[in-house]
Amino acid sequence: MQYHDYPLFTNVSLLSACDCCKYNLDNLSFLLFQHSIINRDLPSRFRALFTLRNIGGSKAISQINNCFNDSSALLKHECAFCLGQMQDQDAIPVLISLLEDENQEPIVRHEAGEALGAIGVHSEELLSLLQKYCNHPIREIADTCHLAVNRIQWLKTHGAKENLSNNPFNSIDPAPPCKEDNVSKLYSILTNADEDLFNRYRAMFSLRNMATDKSVKALAAALDVEGALIKHEIAYVLGQMQHQAAVESLTKHLQDSTEHAMVRHECAEALGSIATEACFELLRKYISDSEPLVRESCIVALDMCEYEQNHDFQYANTLTNLKESTV
Repeated sequence: MQYHDYPLFTNVSLLSACDCCKYNLDNLSFLLFQHSIINRDLPSRFRALFTLRNIGGSKAISQINNCFNDSSALLKHECAFCLGQMQDQDAIPVLISLLEDENQEPIVRHEAGEALGAIGVHSEELLSLLQKYCNHPIREIADTCHLAVNRIQWLKTHGAKENLSNNPFNSIDPAPPCKEDNVSKLYSILTNADEDLFNRYRAMFSLRNMATDKSVKALAAALDVEGALIKHEIAYVLGQMQHQAAVESLTKHLQDSTEHAMVRHECAEALGSIATEACFELLRKYISDSEPLVRESCIVALDMCEYEQNHDFQYANTLTNLKESTV
């Protein structure tokens, strides 16, 4: 899960349908498949992926699906994330297969479970599958499926009936915000290990939606809670908020080599989204980290830093670049 759904990646492509036909999905698939050893680096592949996500449709889903045999767990988990954000039911069989595949890395399977919750289809068959994985021995997979079940059931029973705060980042989140609007109370819910995880997530997204200095500081402080899944999600929302008050806490957890790789990776990407000069310098120090998930996240995060610092209009700009390269 990452990136501003991240504002970097929520921009819709402004190219015309004619452009999308001329510079077709096969071109994007080619870029997405290529490895750095044959002149396509990871940031280019990520930009191609998010361009495909913005285009959408069954063929884009098929092209994204082709990447799940890749060696990069980071790329594969981002592919699963994109399928969830597209909210296209055609992606459900792909995501179920990923969740069930014991050869896939836990972060990929976790993201597949979260994506199924994001699509939000209420079917007894899907709920039964997700409930089975709520008992998985890998905690991050089990907890993700618990969240997905709760989100699907919430959509069925509450959905648009609740008058909740608006999400200014346009991401499809694993849980809705809650009705509480007191920062101290929300922080208490978020950091209470005895509280149901779904309610903790709801408190977290309420704090994010507030987008105040106080709510950012509360989220940054909450990064010290136990549990890789919730910590990585806190880092994710801090990246969405792009507030410099989060840099110190994100830095601490990226630098901690004993921290779960999921958390460190998300901290790196959040720092890339915040994109201060200090973030840039820190990320450069970790592009050779021994943990592949962290190392690759820093490479992509540096590309995000450059995007933010250059004030480029569109991150998912692969079609534009393809068009310009043929002119």
